[in-house]
Amino acid sequence: MSPKIADNLLRIKAVQINPETPYEWASGWKSPIYCDNRKTLSYPDVRSFIRDEFVKTIDKNMSKPDVIAGVATGGIGIGALVAEKMNLPFVYIRSSAKKHGMQNMIEGVLTKGQKVVVIEDLVSTGKSSLLAVDAIREAGGEIIGMSAIFTYGFEKAEKAFKDANCELYTLTNYSTLIDRAIAEKYIDKKNLETLTQWRLMPDKWRQ
Repeated sequence: MSPKIADNLLRIKAVQINPETPYEWASGWKSPIYCDNRKTLSYPDVRSFIRDEFVKTIDKNMSKPDVIAGVATGGIGIGALVAEKMNLPFVYIRSSAKKHGMQNMIEGVLTKGQKVVVIEDLVSTGKSSLLAVDAIREAGGEIIGMSAIFTYGFEKAEKAFKDANCELYTLTNYSTLIDRAIAEKYIDKKNLETLTQWRLMPDKWRQ
């Protein structure tokens, strides 16, 4: 796991900590921490470094893909940069099919049998990420792996990826981020205790 990516996320304030007014996720979970990796696109040095780390991860862990796919919305921008760097076609997957026009869920050209690497900005419960995996498989694509900037590393997500037979490779994770946040004095001892408690039982925290 890359400490430099964690440092970059902290530096650009992509990570926000607010135990007093928790953030509510789409899953209904409440969280004292929010990681907005879409901010990385606004910093050329950060997005270029992340792009290159994705390419290294793909080259090291996955057979050569035919297509790079980004998960809407957070994975679209960085996924397109990865595809450009690797000189590969790019598609993106909507969270649901359009209600008009062609009613596509996958935007771009994906043909049956093509090997696909999926790019995400962040993995929490894994639900939205694996919906994208399902869409690609239903279209006849072969998933050879997913890579994300960051994961919280929840057991629920790890089980979901295992059950879906989808390998997940992340550039950094929650424990690395917290370690770097402590080193950089981004969080104090009080917040550290809260973040530790939340990480152990995120589905029950302040419910």
